[in-house]
Amino acid sequence: MKLHAPLIALSLIASVRAAEAPKVFAGLFEQDVPVKGQIGMVLPPKEIDKYVAKVEIAARKDPKWFREYSKPAKPGTPLPYDERLGLTKEEYNDYLALWNKREFKPMEDVMLLLRQSAPGTWVISATGGASTISTVRYNEKEDTFRSPNGDLKRIDDIKGDPASILGEWSGQEWKFEEETSLGKTKENIALGKFADNKYGLIVYRAQELSTEGRRLLDKSLVVRFPLGKAGQAKPAASKAPAAAAKPAKR
Repeated sequence: MKLHAPLIALSLIASVRAAEAPKVFAGLFEQDVPVKGQIGMVLPPKEIDKYVAKVEIAARKDPKWFREYSKPAKPGTPLPYDERLGLTKEEYNDYLALWNKREFKPMEDVMLLLRQSAPGTWVISATGGASTISTVRYNEKEDTFRSPNGDLKRIDDIKGDPASILGEWSGQEWKFEEETSLGKTKENIALGKFADNKYGLIVYRAQELSTEGRRLLDKSLVVRFPLGKAGQAKPAASKAPAAAAKPAKR
């Protein structure tokens, strides 16, 4: 038996490495292929701040109206025009023009690697500020992500509105939500790609609220990475072996 044990171990390792990655990662990652990514935020030009400040003042003046008016709006998209927003029609149009100029602002370069941590279990290992993503592991059979909080279950697919903060993108999302006598915990992870098929996207958020509604934790991550060969990290070039020394002449 001892003679065959190493062969069995090697066979198990080979089967793990040869496993096909789940469909949820298709077109985003290849198994054991490192990918260059960036943590960042999507921001409009700073000139928009003066209009945002006016809307905030209007919201404080009539919070009940503002809550009702905001309720039907899609999350992360500009509200439709109403003079009670505190903006003239010209200011509102300028606000929309500035909103449409929003861009992804990179904050930190990171590395991402899809690997199989156990049969049927997958993890996106991430470096730096994105390392939190490595704490959630995908269970292929159950189609869930598991974190220290519990199981994140699949919810409706994402179809991002072109006017939303992240722009037009599509993907899958998983969510954990629990409320106890100690407070409320929410955790989400989403994987997808932008409409231009140039970049992939990981969006992660974890929130903890006390029973009084006080925010104990609010961690958000947006990681963008080029798709295909453009995003794959190239291995370091190996140095050419030194030329063999010529024998000394006698």
